[in-house]
Amino acid sequence: MKIGSVLVTREQISTRLGELGAEITRDYEGKDLLLVAVLKGAFMVMADLAREIRLPVDIDFMAVSSYGHATQTSGVVRILKDLDTEIAGRHVLIVEDIIDSGLTLDYLRRNLEVRAPASLEIATLLLKSGIQRVPLEVRYVGFEIPPDFVIGYGLDLYGKMRNLPHVAVMVED
Repeated sequence: MKIGSVLVTREQISTRLGELGAEITRDYEGKDLLLVAVLKGAFMVMADLAREIRLPVDIDFMAVSSYGHATQTSGVVRILKDLDTEIAGRHVLIVEDIIDSGLTLDYLRRNLEVRAPASLEIATLLLKSGIQRVPLEVRYVGFEIPPDFVIGYGLDLYGKMRNLPHVAVMVED
């Protein structure tokens, strides 16, 4: 596999995260907001989005695995790192880098709902069009993209290429 065309530029990401940050600021004014990033991929999205939210926010991280060393989800989800923060009564916004099948995020959402947050919403930088295997309500979407395998801006191939400043399509050699 090799890096193909740039799908979303650094400038497009910055602009869209600014728009989402303004929307989140309006929606959560006066509320106790906790941003939860799903590691490792969402760390860049979380950092840049948090800087665009003009409210005091708390942040926490979870690490889950459903891919192992594959490029498609196995459907089996394991929590590798749980939250350090109690979420009961808090407004929780899960921050994702990408949603494809939705299986991992559906598992995570159900896991967090039983902890009684005041609200639980989802924000994602990328949403792959038409491949969700479970229905998900995603409140904040950066970009809808085709169902290609993509890397960069936190997204990886075998742990590498997360540091690209844009999102690019991977293609067969």
